Amino acid sequence: MRELISKIQANLGIQSNRSKNISKHVFWSFVYKGGSIIANFLLVPLTIKFLDNENYGIWLTLSSFIAWFTFFDIGLGHGLRNKFAEAKANEDTELAKGYVSTAYYTIGAICLVFLALSLIASYNIDWTKVFNTSNALKDQLELLMPIVFGCFGLRLIFTLITSVYTADQHHSMQGKVSFIIAVGSLFLIWLLTKTAESSLLFFGAIFSLFPVLILLGLNLYAFSTKYKQFKPQWAYVKKEYFKDIFGLGINFFIIQISVIIMFSTDNLIITQLFSPEEVVPYNIAYKYMGISSMVFTMVLVPYWSSITVAYVKKEFDWIKNAMKNLIKFAIIAVILIVIMVLIAPYVYKVWIGNLVIIPTALTICMAVYFIVTVLYAPFNYFINGIGKIKLHMYSFAIGAIINIPLSIVLVKYTALGVEGVIIATIICILPNLILFPVQYIKLINNTATGIWDK
Repeated sequence: MRELISKIQANLGIQSNRSKNISKHVFWSFVYKGGSIIANFLLVPLTIKFLDNENYGIWLTLSSFIAWFTFFDIGLGHGLRNKFAEAKANEDTELAKGYVSTAYYTIGAICLVFLALSLIASYNIDWTKVFNTSNALKDQLELLMPIVFGCFGLRLIFTLITSVYTADQHHSMQGKVSFIIAVGSLFLIWLLTKTAESSLLFFGAIFSLFPVLILLGLNLYAFSTKYKQFKPQWAYVKKEYFKDIFGLGINFFIIQISVIIMFSTDNLIITQLFSPEEVVPYNIAYKYMGISSMVFTMVLVPYWSSITVAYVKKEFDWIKNAMKNLIKFAIIAVILIVIMVLIAPYVYKVWIGNLVIIPTALTICMAVYFIVTVLYAPFNYFINGIGKIKLHMYSFAIGAIINIPLSIVLVKYTALGVEGVIIATIICILPNLILFPVQYIKLINNTATGIWDK
């Protein structure tokens, strides 16, 4: 396999060590992500058959609801990613170890508080009203929610290891973890369909715990082998390390909250304004059109930390060439999206048959959404990589503020229906098509001032 990768690199004229490393991890990302996409696609019809449309809609909404709480890492994951990469680039092992230890212990403490609060809240909330479902599921939801909250807290801690791998230029590790989780989940749901009766509680408990076990295993392996010298230790937890990570992380924190509001509230809005069943076609269209974004992200992901290192070392020519290539990939991704819209009816028929009907208008709206995100993504990753994210933060924060009310207005006072929810999100992110490229041009040409340079 190494010889194959080397031949591909030689044929493409890839010469620098950084570019060779990126291309290697892009190759493996395609392998892992391709496997994940196939597994996740096969997972949908199996899950619908096991749970039925209503329960599957509840699970999708519940998953989105839990995703809102990713802000509890207060941006430390992204802050660790950038600061660890900088410390490694400057060959400062002690500083890198301090960042890892501080991030792990801080998020660990936060998750303990989160878990206590979630347990108290989960027994005082009528989850059937939250998810707009029948009282028949009340007992199951009361038992399931503490399990889901607990597993989420643990996952928030253990996911930090992927930030360490990515910052250390092992860009495909996150894809490998997702692949293992996706394939394992597919096997588990297949096993459930053969051995168990339909149960939202049983399904939710298994699918919440499984990713935690995978990530725990990776942490134990990493900190006993490759990253043994960076193993989290209380002695290395210091206020100044927290300030370094959190100083950058707080901006990522606000961006995370904004992204959650814009992208993870859709399922709950649809559930409340329509029904849990309507969440299913929406998510299927999202998953299908999202393939384009997944493929493009495989190319993008390695560049974040590589740009961080290149920017620290002032290798601006490499960054310019990298951005030119990413823009070309973005255009290819847009063409792929258009093709996907044209063949969508045939794909849906093969994929889910008559289990769910997906309106053409919904597919087109999803396509427009992904075209917008793909076109500004290269500039977004550059900005994230160098940490000049103040404008990025304001843009997403404003979008988050108007997203929910705009979604409700478009659904209630127009004939758009469910499509109004994704159209509202498109409107909120549209300014980024102008703001992010302009900021990149100013930063790379050293003409950025004020908000453009923060």
